Amino acid sequence: MKRLSTASPDFPAAFAALLDEARDTTARVDGVVAGIIADVRARGDAALIDLTTRFDGWAPAGAAALRVTPGEIEAADARIDAERRAALNLAAERIEAFHRAQLPRDLEMKDTAGLTLGMRWGAIDAVGIYVPGGKAAYPSSVLMNAIPARAAGVGRIAMCVPTPEGEMNPLVLAAAKRAGVTEIFRIGGAQAVAAMAWGTASIAPVDRICGPGNAYVAEAKRQVFGRVGIDSIAGPSEVVVIADAANDPRHVAVDLLAQAEHDESAQSILITPDATLAEAVARAVEEELRHLPRAAIAGESWRRHGAVILVRDLAEAAELTNRLAPEHLQLMVDDPRALLGSIRHAGAAFLGRYCPEAVGDYVAGPNHVLPTGRTARFASGLSVFDFLKRTTWVEADAAALAVVGPAAVALGEAEGLTAHARSVALRLGG
Repeated sequence: MKRLSTASPDFPAAFAALLDEARDTTARVDGVVAGIIADVRARGDAALIDLTTRFDGWAPAGAAALRVTPGEIEAADARIDAERRAALNLAAERIEAFHRAQLPRDLEMKDTAGLTLGMRWGAIDAVGIYVPGGKAAYPSSVLMNAIPARAAGVGRIAMCVPTPEGEMNPLVLAAAKRAGVTEIFRIGGAQAVAAMAWGTASIAPVDRICGPGNAYVAEAKRQVFGRVGIDSIAGPSEVVVIADAANDPRHVAVDLLAQAEHDESAQSILITPDATLAEAVARAVEEELRHLPRAAIAGESWRRHGAVILVRDLAEAAELTNRLAPEHLQLMVDDPRALLGSIRHAGAAFLGRYCPEAVGDYVAGPNHVLPTGRTARFASGLSVFDFLKRTTWVEADAAALAVVGPAAVALGEAEGLTAHARSVALRLGG
């Protein structure tokens, strides 16, 4: 774990090194992925069957076996215990309510020249959702990706999820049912992305692919971009916690470890103006690691990428946070809203001492698919806008064209596009 202080002469260099730290150490897989995509494009369902047999350890008995049946979805949902059923229902309701509240309204205005200008919103026709895992899959990922698409009005949602040894976590299917997803395929990896992008005899292509995955899935999304839209190329998870002296060190420590337990490349950073809290949190992290089931992963993340930064005041903490542009930001201070006003770059913020980021992962309502690797400087979390597109329109009569048309003629002629200029000039009587 790195210890930095803004009062130290070497802080600028140390902080720059922290910003430039390479946390994604996955070997290049672009060649392998390109081969998988080419195979799926060439052989379709046959390639999917072969690749599933090779990578997931079970042999589909034909292309039909790749699709989860309605009966299987209902059976999986029936196996969910009451506590988890209630949790899924609560999460789904809250996620849907927040994302429906985001839906924009169409625009129409008439300007002083007499033209009527407008912009309308429309949903994407078909979306593909990738859900990682299998037995260790995440039902929250299903809800966070599928519910916004449905709220936006997407007519068709196809979901792919790997099934090691042919088994699938029933919570994933239960979550899919609550999100209104019935088109589900037992396909993982780059081959799933290829199938959704290009289509096969059994799987119709989609227009946009969303959802997290391993290095092969991320690279496949990169390679099919342009053929289809994608949400983002997600990197290792990260959190910045800004905390003052009034916090329980154990609370802060567990919040840091909640991100560290994702994987060894995750990053957890504490920024505080209180040296006593900084030391207490560092000790609490080590104590919590003694009892954490994923201690090996979380401990490696904390040792390799974790940091505690001692600052002079909260204003300095906000300045550093803007440079870090973290995926997740916790503001554990007396007046978190005031501090948030000074922070421009963060994927999602969690305000107060009783609002851990984990609440946002599951039940708060806003999306947990967020920009990583400092991309919050220019990117946002998943929302209904990722499943909508805009169409602008213009309506003009002869009087309106007479007002703006001469300028269009002049600009067309200036650019040497004679037909452009003439198409307007003819209507002006020229």
